[in-house]
Amino acid sequence: MRMRLVPDNTNFNFFNYARITFGGSVVLLVASAILFFAMGLNFGIDFRGGTTIRTQSPHVIDVAAYRAALAPLNLGDVAITEVFDPTFGPDHNVASIRIQAQSGDEAITAEGIAAVEAALQTTDADVKFTSVESVGPKVSSELILTAVLAVAGAIVVIVAYIWLRFEWQFALGGVVALVHDVGLTIGLWALFQIKFDLTTIAALLTIVGYSINDTVVVFDRARENLIKYKTMPLVDVLNLSANETLSRTVMTSGTTLIALLALLVLGGDVIRGFVFAITWGIIVGTYSSIYIAKNIVLMLGVKRDWSKTKKPTSGKFADIDA
Repeated sequence: MRMRLVPDNTNFNFFNYARITFGGSVVLLVASAILFFAMGLNFGIDFRGGTTIRTQSPHVIDVAAYRAALAPLNLGDVAITEVFDPTFGPDHNVASIRIQAQSGDEAITAEGIAAVEAALQTTDADVKFTSVESVGPKVSSELILTAVLAVAGAIVVIVAYIWLRFEWQFALGGVVALVHDVGLTIGLWALFQIKFDLTTIAALLTIVGYSINDTVVVFDRARENLIKYKTMPLVDVLNLSANETLSRTVMTSGTTLIALLALLVLGGDVIRGFVFAITWGIIVGTYSSIYIAKNIVLMLGVKRDWSKTKKPTSGKFADIDA
C-alpha cells in the first residue's frame, strides 16, 4: 500500500478566496517595499565592508565586558553577538565580533587584529580567534552590484525559457510569482533585520529555481488540459491542473522541508541563515505556484488550442491518404 498525503481526484477551488490570497500577497509586497526603504537591510560584512572575528572561549561570554575592552581602540561601529547552537558543549562559548571597515584600509591590519585580541584577553585570558574574515569597501560595493545582477539575470533567463516553452501569459505569471517570492523574502529580512550577506543571495537564487520548477509543473499540466478540454472554462482548467499536480507539489515540498528543518535545528549557526532562507522560500514558492502564477494567467487569458492546424491542400490527389 502506498502512503497518500493527498487523496486522488481532489477538487479544491483555488480561486474561491482569490481576493484574500492574491490581494493579501499584494498587500504584503507593498509592505515589504515600505520596510525595505524605511528600515533597510542588515547587510553583512560582504556588502558593508569590514571584518568579522569569531572567538571561542571555555568561559561564558560577557558581551558588555567585550564591548568595554574594545572601546579604547576607537574602531567605530562594533557589533558583538553571542552565538548559540544546540551542538555546542558547556565549554564551547562562541562570539561574533563585527568591526566596520577602517578608513583608508581595504581590510583590518595584522596589528589591528593583534590589538583586538590583546584587548579581549584582558577580559578573558583564554579567548581564541577561530576565524577572521575581512572585506574592503570597494569589494563590498562591487558585490552588491554583482548580487543584484545575478538575481535579475536568473529571473530574465527563466522568463525567456517559459516564454519559449509556453506563451507570454505564462511567462508573465511566472515572473510575477518570482518577484512575489523574492520580494516577501527581502521584506522578512528587513522586518527582523536578519543578516543579509552572500549566503542569502545564494538562497535567493535557490528559491528562484525551486519556485519556477513548481510553477512549470502546473503550467505544463495546464497546457495539456487546455488542449484536452477545449470548451471548459479557463478557471476550471487551471483549477483542474492545480489539483492534478497537488500530490506532487505536497510530496516534493514536504520532503524538502523535512530535510531543511533537520538542518535548521541541527546544522549549526554557520549555515542557519542560508537554511532558514531556503525554508521560507520553499513555503512562499509553493504558495505562489498555486495562488499567484495561475491568477495572472487567468487575468490575461490564453489561447485554448496548441494543436497544429492542417494547411488546406488542393489538387488531384488532395483527398487521398499517403
